[in-house]
Amino acid sequence: MTQLRHLKRLLAAGDPAAFRSAFLELHSWEQAQFFLNLNRSERLALYDVLSASAVGNFFDDIDDDDQQIPNFLAEMRPEFAAQMLTEMYVDNAVDILEHLDKPTINRLLAQMPHQVAMDMRSLLHYDDETAGAIMTTEFIAIAANQTLASAMYALREKADDAELIYYVYVLDNAKHLAGIISLRDLIVNDQETLVQDIMNERVISVQVTDDHESVAQTIRDYNFFAIPVTDDENHLLGIITVDDIIDIIDDEAASDYSGLAGVDVEDTSENPLKAAAKRLPWLVTLLFLGMSTASLINHYESLVSEASVLAVFISLITGTAGNAGTQSLAVAVRRLAFPDQERSFVQSLLAELVTGVVTGVVTGVTITLVVGFWKHSFILGFVIGLAMCCAIIVANLAGSFIPGFMARLGFDPAVASGPFISTLSDLTSVLIYFSIAQYFIASFVN
Repeated sequence: MTQLRHLKRLLAAGDPAAFRSAFLELHSWEQAQFFLNLNRSERLALYDVLSASAVGNFFDDIDDDDQQIPNFLAEMRPEFAAQMLTEMYVDNAVDILEHLDKPTINRLLAQMPHQVAMDMRSLLHYDDETAGAIMTTEFIAIAANQTLASAMYALREKADDAELIYYVYVLDNAKHLAGIISLRDLIVNDQETLVQDIMNERVISVQVTDDHESVAQTIRDYNFFAIPVTDDENHLLGIITVDDIIDIIDDEAASDYSGLAGVDVEDTSENPLKAAAKRLPWLVTLLFLGMSTASLINHYESLVSEASVLAVFISLITGTAGNAGTQSLAVAVRRLAFPDQERSFVQSLLAELVTGVVTGVVTGVTITLVVGFWKHSFILGFVIGLAMCCAIIVANLAGSFIPGFMARLGFDPAVASGPFISTLSDLTSVLIYFSIAQYFIASFVN
């Protein structure tokens, strides 16, 4: 905070040299955080004292999902904004452009160098959440028949523009991806050796149309820093680096957590009225589902009147079943995000059934004993325990089946949110509870 205030004072003092000297000593991420804490007038002053290159350097570290980005670009001079985007890594710049309207995009691209604009246009055409949408075209490729000496020369020439230089990709005469060679291999081997003699021909790559979650899974499985992206004919189109994969994993984790909570957890600073507007549809929908539970309890009113002790345990059974369903849902969503290649959907469902039976039986026996000693009626305890056991099994199955079923239909499994599963569990738990109780009511009614 002290450093932040010091930089703000330098910016306000109108001493560009002193500000630039202090600001450029910061890491680019720290520069981005400083920028995000400025108001509009302070940002305008910053644009006047920093070059477009310096601004582009820290814009690479700003989350492209930040809702203020369109405003940031709108307050820059168009030529400054275009140059700033040109200085960024292509994939990061494209992520920003995707938040702008088409006229603004075209206006900015028109002021960029032709090749840069062409690269960005090509990436903008790919569908969201595909490998093509997150890849960068800033990579280093060499020919298979080059010597290591010439490959090193090419590496030095292109290194400044490449996003990652640890992997160098090898192309054949038809520009197909033929192999890969590491920076280490380039350094330690004899410089007169041909690239094709030492390159690794077994290249793990992804298709440009592959879903970004499957790309993330591949990079995680192989512990890659980057992975090449090819078309159907194995032409190298770009690479995806691990920093983009980390962003995807973070986004998916936030999406899954939002699904479990039934609310967008990333909108922490959102206007209260907008936040309420987004939450109300879920709450109203669940309200009507909850009314079904209330109607079911009302249907068994005569049973509750005859044995009022049953009402004591309604919330206990519904709450426990809801918790079990939410646990099962969390595991199911996680499994869908990172699939287990050794288990099919049916096998996963059967495994969750067994888990539900074990947890249901143990919980049921426990509550049977507790209620039996507490109410001096093991018949009542058995009714509560059996109902809880069955409710947990059903909730486990619902929590596991619904996300998988929705995924098979092409919907986001996170939509099967925790509140929805909990409310559905309430309905089924009450039905199970009173259905069992009515068969045993004569045994524990005084």
